[in-house]
Amino acid sequence: MPSEQRKPLPSGTRLDYYRLHKLIGSGGFSLIYLGEEDDSHNEVAIKEYLPKRFAQRGDDGIITFENDETKDKFYRGLKLFFLEAKALATLRHPNIVNVRNCFLDNGTAYLVMDYEPGKNLGHYIKRRKGGLSTRFLMTVFPPLLDALALIHESQHLHLDIKPSNIHIRPGGRPLLLDFGAVYHLSGEEQKKAQVITPGFSPIEQYRGIKKVGPWTDVYAIGASMRTCIEGRPPPAATERHTKDTMVPAVEAFGKRYPRHILQAIDRAMEIDPQKRIQSAALLLKELNRDPASRRRRTAT
Repeated sequence: MPSEQRKPLPSGTRLDYYRLHKLIGSGGFSLIYLGEEDDSHNEVAIKEYLPKRFAQRGDDGIITFENDETKDKFYRGLKLFFLEAKALATLRHPNIVNVRNCFLDNGTAYLVMDYEPGKNLGHYIKRRKGGLSTRFLMTVFPPLLDALALIHESQHLHLDIKPSNIHIRPGGRPLLLDFGAVYHLSGEEQKKAQVITPGFSPIEQYRGIKKVGPWTDVYAIGASMRTCIEGRPPPAATERHTKDTMVPAVEAFGKRYPRHILQAIDRAMEIDPQKRIQSAALLLKELNRDPASRRRRTAT
C-alpha cells in the first residue's frame, strides 16, 4: 500500500474516551499516537492496528481492503493484536508497559497504554555508535530480565526483543515494549513464528513455534546487550549456524567490560539452544554475580 493510504488520524480526532494529539511512532503493523484521556486528562499512548501491507484508510477514517485475501490477513493479525492486549493486561511489572484499555473503532482496534517520556534504545545506540557503559548495561538489562522472568512464569514468550522495542525512561529505567509477537506456551496451535529480526532472533525461531522457549528470549537479550557494546546488530543466526565468524564478546571487548558480563552475553548467544542459558532468571543471576566474591572463594 502507498504510504499516503496509511496516513495518521488528524490531531483532535476523538476515539472512545480519548482525544488524539499527534503521531509519535509507527511500525509495519501499527501507528502510535500521543493522546489524552477525557476524565483524568492524563497523557496516554494509543496504538492503532493498521498493517501497511494489508489495509488502507478511507477518507472517512474507516479501514478498507483491496481484496478478500488482504482482508483475511488483516483479521488474522487483528486477532493477534487482541492477544497482545490480553497478555499485557495480565502482566503488572514496573518494566512492562501498562495497558489501560483496548477497544474497536474505524474498523480496527486500539490499545491504550500509559505514556512514558524517554528515548528508544535502538535510536540511542545508533546515535552513540555503541560503546555504552557497564553502568548503562547494568541499569537497563537486570530490570528487563526481571520483567522477562515474570513473562515466562506466566507461560508467555515475548519473541521480539531488540533495542527498538526497549524504551529508556529518565534515569535509565527501561520499559519492554511491543508484545505483538507474544506467544502462550500452552497454546495448541503450532504455527510458524511470524516475527523474525535478523541478529536478534535465534536459529530455533526460524524453525517454528515448536522449538522456542524462554531460551529464545534469552538469546535476544544477549544480542541486544552486545549491540549496546558494538553499535550494530550481531550476524543473523542463520549465518552463524552455517559458519560462525562472530568473535566471542569475551575476546572482542575484554579490555573494556567486566569478564562475567561478557561471558553471560556469550552464553546467552550460544547457537545451540541446549547450550544456552535457559531462562531469564538464570541470565539475571549471571549478570549479578560478584566476581570479587568468587575470587575470594577460589583463594580460600
